[in-house]
Amino acid sequence: MQRDEDSEPNSTPEVVPPVAQAVPWRVEAVEALSPGRLRVAFVDGTRGEVDMREFLKSARLDDTVFRALRDPALFVQVQVLRGAVHWPNGADLAPDAMYDAIREGGRWLLSHSE
Repeated sequence: MQRDEDSEPNSTPEVVPPVAQAVPWRVEAVEALSPGRLRVAFVDGTRGEVDMREFLKSARLDDTVFRALRDPALFVQVQVLRGAVHWPNGADLAPDAMYDAIREGGRWLLSHSE
């Protein structure tokens, strides 16, 4: 097969316009403020805090993945994974519920009943 001198090498075409986030509740940044508290930022610019201190004290967490988050060394390893708040042990938080609470009052207070 002969090579066509006018052909361009294979390349990935750019998407125009750039792909926009379809949902505003995707998390783009997270920071541990203290054990049990986070600061989060969403793709639409919404920012706020998550307070998990009471949630993490609950005995209902004893047999769950969240129990390990009582360890401050693990809690500070929080990161964003696929638009959600995530820890290396597999614990994660629902970004849509977090977004709704933060949009309403600037803060998401998790309780042991959630």
